[in-house]
Amino acid sequence: MPEPIRKLVIAGGGTAGWMTAAWFARLLHGAPVEIVLVESDEIGIVGVGEATTPYMHLFDRALGIDENDFLKFTGGTFKLGIEFVDWGRIGNAYHHSFGMPGRDYGPMPFHSVWMRNALSDPADTLAAYNLQTQAALHGKFMRPNGANSPLADITYALHFDAALYAKYLRGLAEDAGVRRIEGRIEQVRLTADGSIEGLSLTEGRSIDGDLFIDCTGFRSLLLGEALGIGFEDWSHWLPCDRAWAVPTAREGAPLPFTRSTARSAGWQWRIPLQHRDGNGLVFASAFMDEAEAVDQLVANLEGPPLADPRLIRFQTGRRKKVWEKNCVAIGLAAGFLEPLESTAIMLIQKAITYLQYLFPDQGFSAADRDLYNADMSREYEIVRDFLILHYRANERSDSEFWRYCSSMPIPDSLENRIDLFRSRGRILEVPGEQFRVPSWLAVMWGQGLRPAAPDPLAMTLNETEVTNWLAGMRDVIARCRDHMPDHADFIARHCAAQTAH
Repeated sequence: MPEPIRKLVIAGGGTAGWMTAAWFARLLHGAPVEIVLVESDEIGIVGVGEATTPYMHLFDRALGIDENDFLKFTGGTFKLGIEFVDWGRIGNAYHHSFGMPGRDYGPMPFHSVWMRNALSDPADTLAAYNLQTQAALHGKFMRPNGANSPLADITYALHFDAALYAKYLRGLAEDAGVRRIEGRIEQVRLTADGSIEGLSLTEGRSIDGDLFIDCTGFRSLLLGEALGIGFEDWSHWLPCDRAWAVPTAREGAPLPFTRSTARSAGWQWRIPLQHRDGNGLVFASAFMDEAEAVDQLVANLEGPPLADPRLIRFQTGRRKKVWEKNCVAIGLAAGFLEPLESTAIMLIQKAITYLQYLFPDQGFSAADRDLYNADMSREYEIVRDFLILHYRANERSDSEFWRYCSSMPIPDSLENRIDLFRSRGRILEVPGEQFRVPSWLAVMWGQGLRPAAPDPLAMTLNETEVTNWLAGMRDVIARCRDHMPDHADFIARHCAAQTAH
């Protein structure tokens, strides 16, 4: 029988490294497995403020994290969704909010029945049927509470300071027995069969191990450089390859949502934290140079900057394999998809939980590796398609960038989804997808896609009954919204940030 894993070595810290360390320290607690994380204080992390998806709650609960304590430490706020401004066309604004809009009409999905009415009445907005959207628009928030009410199903994510998040996770991991080694990796030593034997540090230290997790960021020092796994470039579909990032002083109450505003060659983010705002401009260098981009960002800030803008260069895509030999890449070392839908931490979680399911022994089964690579390829490709949708479904002609995006060829998998929706408003439901029907509906409808005709079954319903049913839902959502406290008041009562760490 192959020997079990005795030593797990994580190369790199940051969000990916410390999430992985904290997770496996808890999972393997009491087992004879040593967990070592190697990182250098000389190497900064990419994190610029962070926004998440609701999927993060699964990770936090599994680690026993107290959410109020976490938000106090990281200066975090609550996120009910993302507001998209000037996407689709200039002057347009919509929310991709969490949670389900409305409720199904018997066996018929809500969106099929609602679209029957909305196609002829533009005033009947999707926003009126989503409690998270209504709460976001009015600056409200509360955690799920109550029964037999939309208040019981409130769905949310978080905003927080990424550097403080890594620090928080480091504390959890080290308390659980993870050993941190300070040092820069100078060489990745390989065995005769091409597996990783160990890491040599600049200080002359040598770190051997059985299983190596590559969390070295864009460089992918272990998987990409040492093991030679190539990169699949997706920049022809997602052409943005730069970001300027800058924090600004908090002005006014923090909003319970992320804002994404489309600009002439990309988009600008605003992430509200308790102690500051995170801001940045993601742009395509083929359509705008770096100097023009930073000027555009600074000109559109809503508060005074707290530091000089810093530039991040990236390439969208993924490694052709993320598990090779005895090395698994997690986070930026595995691939990068721009932060438009806050998917970075979600993809790290997916990578960690799949690895838990397929955790190897020293035999490193090829079947396990193949399944892991297939699963992670699927996860990246689904997110890729969802992000491309935001760019492709646009009616803007004001810049070369948007004209390129509206006419570029797209993957067949996304083309099929768009065609299905344009026909009769149907949305493909793929089991296990992170972005489900409400997400595709919010972006497709919000960006201006419209079906040629309603769902034929919806047209058989009694018009008066449907009208009354929709009006009743709007009323219930509005009353639930009015019941919720202000977002800022909720934070002040439950999780006001610490002043120092």
